[in-house]
Amino acid sequence: MTWVRFQGTRLACIPTYPTKIHNPSIPRPMTPFDILPLQAELADKNPRTILKKALAQFDNIAISFSGAEDVVLIDMALAIRKDIQVFSLDTGRLHPETYRFIEKVRKHYQIDIELLTPNRDELDSFVKAKGLFSFYEDGHQECCGIRKVEPLKRKLAHVDAWITGQRKDQSLDTRQTIPEVQVDSAFSSPGQPLIKFNPLINWTSAQVWDYIEAYQVPYNDLHQHGFISIGCEPCTRPVLPNQHERAGRWWWEAGAKKECGLHAGNIKEN
Repeated sequence: MTWVRFQGTRLACIPTYPTKIHNPSIPRPMTPFDILPLQAELADKNPRTILKKALAQFDNIAISFSGAEDVVLIDMALAIRKDIQVFSLDTGRLHPETYRFIEKVRKHYQIDIELLTPNRDELDSFVKAKGLFSFYEDGHQECCGIRKVEPLKRKLAHVDAWITGQRKDQSLDTRQTIPEVQVDSAFSSPGQPLIKFNPLINWTSAQVWDYIEAYQVPYNDLHQHGFISIGCEPCTRPVLPNQHERAGRWWWEAGAKKECGLHAGNIKEN
């Protein structure tokens, strides 16, 4: 109890309470204002350092898995923490080799992989109205929105952070300014920022494959047939020598800023 005096006269007493000190061993919810010092701390750090920080900072965090880069992240993450969440988008249009790849990874690491599927009613209405190959006529965004973005949005609404395999060299137009960690502007909700970690952002494709060979990491058999960036079967083809890896994605569309919507925040309007 503290007494207050005014001009020498004791007027009233005010109860005092002990100051609550945050226990640093208990992670606090991250606000958008926390991201700047974290970005500074992780800038130019190696993937293991970034993963270690991400997995220590967040309990409810998941790794997005689809390609070779993501298995490298799984391989690294399991050496840090065994209880990692891994999910993959099953669009219903993947190559048979990709489905076998998912199963190969599941068995190799003895982990659960959550498969996210499109909303059945929304997909049925879309296919009934436009058929199975409308993206060749009016672009891939609507199909990707139903088969990829909506299931991802559902999943990310239930995590505090996610880890991606994005690299700067995957796109000279949309991925050059991505930091090691960021607030995901595409999937954050009011009052609940979603944090996205990009541990491999400064690695090259060559570094990814050096790791895969050195540590015998599983990979998609399609890589042995000229495929580099692998998406849905109708929208992916092998690339020619010296072509950029994204040249095999949505090749019928003009323009270089090719994103399916999972990383929509990468595309800046002119």
